[in-house]
Amino acid sequence: MSQPQSPDRFNEDKASYTVRGSGVPDLDQGVEAIRTTLKTLPTRPGVYRMHDARGDVLYVGKARALKNRVANYTQVDRLLRRLQRMVAQTRSMTIVTTNSEAEALLLEAQLIKRYRPPYNVLLRDDKSFPFILLREDHAFPRVQKHRGARKAQGRYYGPFASAGSVTRTINALQKLFLLRSCTDSFFANRSRPCLLYQIKRCSAPCVDRIDPEGYAELVRDAQDFLGGKSTAVQKKLGTAMQAASDAMDFEQAAVIRDRLKALTFIQGSQAINAEGLGDADIFALAAKGVAMCIQAFFIRGGQNWGHRSFFPVHTAEVAEDEVLANFMAQFYEEVPPPKLVLTDRAPAECDLIAQALTERIGSKVRIEVPQRGDRTRLIKQAQRNAVEALDRRLAETTSQGKVLDDMVEAFGLEGIPDRIEIYDNSHIQGAHALGAMVVAGPEGFRKNAYRKFNMKDPVISNDDFAMMRDMFERRFGRAQREDPDRDSGEWPDLVLIDGGKGQLSAARTMLEEMGIEDVTMIGVAKGPHHGRDGREVFHLMDGREVTFPINHPVLFYLQRLRDEAHRFAIGAHRAKRSKAITVSSLDEVPGIGPARKKALLMHFGTARAVRDAALEDLARAPGVSTAVAQQVYDYFHG
Repeated sequence: MSQPQSPDRFNEDKASYTVRGSGVPDLDQGVEAIRTTLKTLPTRPGVYRMHDARGDVLYVGKARALKNRVANYTQVDRLLRRLQRMVAQTRSMTIVTTNSEAEALLLEAQLIKRYRPPYNVLLRDDKSFPFILLREDHAFPRVQKHRGARKAQGRYYGPFASAGSVTRTINALQKLFLLRSCTDSFFANRSRPCLLYQIKRCSAPCVDRIDPEGYAELVRDAQDFLGGKSTAVQKKLGTAMQAASDAMDFEQAAVIRDRLKALTFIQGSQAINAEGLGDADIFALAAKGVAMCIQAFFIRGGQNWGHRSFFPVHTAEVAEDEVLANFMAQFYEEVPPPKLVLTDRAPAECDLIAQALTERIGSKVRIEVPQRGDRTRLIKQAQRNAVEALDRRLAETTSQGKVLDDMVEAFGLEGIPDRIEIYDNSHIQGAHALGAMVVAGPEGFRKNAYRKFNMKDPVISNDDFAMMRDMFERRFGRAQREDPDRDSGEWPDLVLIDGGKGQLSAARTMLEEMGIEDVTMIGVAKGPHHGRDGREVFHLMDGREVTFPINHPVLFYLQRLRDEAHRFAIGAHRAKRSKAITVSSLDEVPGIGPARKKALLMHFGTARAVRDAALEDLARAPGVSTAVAQQVYDYFHG
């Protein structure tokens, strides 16, 4: 068996095979396909995937004994109605064998997050969790916010519930420990302290206002604080303040006093008191009908690092303890678990989940349901938050449903759209042009479906109509190739275009050329006063123009959709422009790596000076050989 955190922990090429069935979708055919698979199944642990006639994954399940578990699906009368529908659509199965049931549980969570099958309980969360990274690859370590893969060398602290929680904690670290947050390049090019030093949020190691030993001590204090030893840090600061006062160094004493105030403020601003708990996650589930909410609190080092509400989907006819178990398996597929997990009820297969999480991090993980003491108070607080979050969600859903009904009536739509796509583009006189698509549904924005379209043709980059045509050609051309039958749910029921009749006509013309004439599109343009009164004009495909009163809920909803597309387009454009600013003409010279590029820039000052330099001058630059100098000269001078 591979190590718990090995990237190739589950190698399907070595352990999987597929058994396919045939016939039209119905219950008898589904049972027959499963029975065909049963003939080849072992009784060892593993994971199975059920596929429909198109090959799409319907369901991912795990088993201690594959043959016994899959056989249950042939006993149709004992299945829930949801599972009967799944069996009726099943036409093939993929089997992956594993070494243990715990390994199968981890693989199941991996595959559910990858394929998002319609018959599995899904943790719907489009964003990865933020962490704090204390870098260790520099003489003066930097503290920074981090998302994504952990490639950088350093210590990671988290997860935090939100980027705001990380920002507040980093601000606290700056006030308390005066750690730098600037990039290495900014650090290397400072000749005097920056503003953060002036406002006492950095010790300015960039200009030697603190020596390496002193900064290393600050880093150790920060590690103690993040590791839950805030009391020891507080005592140390108090002793240092008293020593400075006794030595009549009142300026230094005042600095330490301000740091102590920051620490006291942080300790007093915790939403819950988790002192003595160490590292733990707290989960509580609330349910009303088929709607469920799981509230999570993240405790690290006895400090509350925030909480978040999750609303799993596909929970109809699924027991609450099973929903919690599925949620935990998928949640910890991305986030490393702490050594203690507190829940308001025992998840299904609690011991198996604990065993799988233990294998995941290589140290023992305990799952407990507190019955008495301070921990029950924490659980009750999480339960109360879960109920309140679910009530807010249901209220928003009810209000949202009314708005969508009104929108359907105002625009004459066939029904409430399940997928709305909103398009916008952004550029500055044709420079760094791109188009953007955001996606929304009845449940809100679907950020994992957002797309950017880089405009590489300079001819169309300054033409909004041409950009819109290009964007639609690429978006719907791909949809026609990959999903001509429109079974995947990725085709829009409604398209909103940020623009007036011209943009709407350009998009419509492109779709007609592609043979697509049944996509409903609406253009959103500024009103008669150019939007200063908060009103827009909505252009329909039949030539009608619709306006709403200033305070109409449908107007607010559509403006929110349009504004999100605008925000995403502007943000992507700014990122593209910022990246272009850092690009040097030297990047294109073959044979010039980062070291030689730096040497040339340090010697000549600018890329333009390198381009204009004589061959002899290039050869005199440090670290540049005669052959490299010739290569650079030939590149710029042909």
